[in-house]
Amino acid sequence: MATQQAVSKTLPAPEWPFDNSYARLPDRFYARLAPTPVAAPRLLKLNRALAVDLGLDPEVLASPQGVEILAGNRLAEGSEPIALAYAGHQFGNFVPQLGDGRAVLLGEIVDRTGHRRDIQLKGSGPTPFSRRGDGRAALGPVLREYIISEAMAAFGVPTTRSLAAVLTGDAVQRETILPGAVLTRVASSHVRVGTFQFFAARGDIEALRLLADHVIERHYPEARAQAQPYRALFESVIRRQAELVAKWLGIGFIHGVMNTDNVSIAGETIDYGPCAFMDAYHPETVFSSIDQYGRYAYGKQPQIAGWNLARLGESLLPLFSEDSDTALAQANESLAAYSAHFGKAYLAIQRGKLGLATEQDGDAELAQAFLKLLADNGVDYTIAFRALCNAAAGDESVLRHLFDEPSALASWIGQWRTRLDLEPQDSSARRASMQAINPAYIPRNHRVEAALAAAIEHDDLGPFEELLTVLAKPYEERAEFARYAEPPTEEQRVRQTFCGT
Repeated sequence: MATQQAVSKTLPAPEWPFDNSYARLPDRFYARLAPTPVAAPRLLKLNRALAVDLGLDPEVLASPQGVEILAGNRLAEGSEPIALAYAGHQFGNFVPQLGDGRAVLLGEIVDRTGHRRDIQLKGSGPTPFSRRGDGRAALGPVLREYIISEAMAAFGVPTTRSLAAVLTGDAVQRETILPGAVLTRVASSHVRVGTFQFFAARGDIEALRLLADHVIERHYPEARAQAQPYRALFESVIRRQAELVAKWLGIGFIHGVMNTDNVSIAGETIDYGPCAFMDAYHPETVFSSIDQYGRYAYGKQPQIAGWNLARLGESLLPLFSEDSDTALAQANESLAAYSAHFGKAYLAIQRGKLGLATEQDGDAELAQAFLKLLADNGVDYTIAFRALCNAAAGDESVLRHLFDEPSALASWIGQWRTRLDLEPQDSSARRASMQAINPAYIPRNHRVEAALAAAIEHDDLGPFEELLTVLAKPYEERAEFARYAEPPTEEQRVRQTFCGT
């Protein structure tokens, strides 16, 4: 803190070049309120590279004045803080009003590449949408989202980002008393499927149209030139969701709470709660403590994404046509393309993971056969595909050692090598291309939990910082971080993850 005091004497107050388009929509889209101040804000982590991308000065953000803004104790000039209204299906049950119960959107910034980005505080205090909650966030979930969202960005998966984590000096009551924190989240937008559902449930067609126009202008401007712009919007969202979920499966990611209020219209991964990464591969893998029936299991995520998109289509029906039958037929026709979009995106990822640069009949079956081998033998998903990279260059030793009975793998390897013979790449180029899509490191659940425990119980951010360093380059093997590529021991294995709200 002494360094921050010295900095404050020479640095100006932080400048945030806000241009708040969502706040210009009618008042029924949100509630206007400022964040609730905290007792003793302390900066834990600042994403300096992201700050620069946003056109913000990281040194100024780290000053006492900057930290006050990141904590919610001070408003930057131009900020118009709002809590957004939305509805949503939660585990299949529709709730007509949810909304930002512990978050405030400070405003929007156009970054250095010309993209508009939301700046939101999570854990910033109660709002009119809090539903008896305290509006605060505990330190563990804040650091967890920071780790996972930044890892997803490094994987190349569309995601919200984490700009800063601030300790509040206030305690929060969950199952136990925990230190409170605030996360500064950056997103392409915070409009969700549930935002459309909020107005559709109220029969507010004017608001639906305004919201759709806002989303088209911000995310899908090409839809405006189409004969049916709102249907074009729907189809664009379908494509992005299909591609997003395919990328999740490619890295073994399980969101855990794919409710419609957690589905971003922009096609980004949003709302990291009890999310997790698979160790041993199995399509029925579930970690979330609140997903008691496996609705959002790893292998069900494509199906659930389609279900969520159907709910978006229902909300948009009044914008497709005044005739309800015509509107429904159009929505179903558009939605029918989801499976093909997902299948194409997922197969492309699987081909890349197997080292296949061209397309041949039977590729999908070859990929599924390998996954079945992993499931039947309890093999680690990430390690298996990384070992396959070396096998592509002729070294099968690591891959074979993953199986208790290597003979189970022999037949598949023969088919795979026959398929590789049809490829134009040499073995060295193939291994390099495979290593660029099969990560060496993922946010293994036991590593994440250990980092959070060190921070919460001992005020030690060392494991958190080192984990971020490892995950910043997930495809690059580094000898000093070899232990981060190892699977958990039986004692280390994490079997459940928790939302923390």
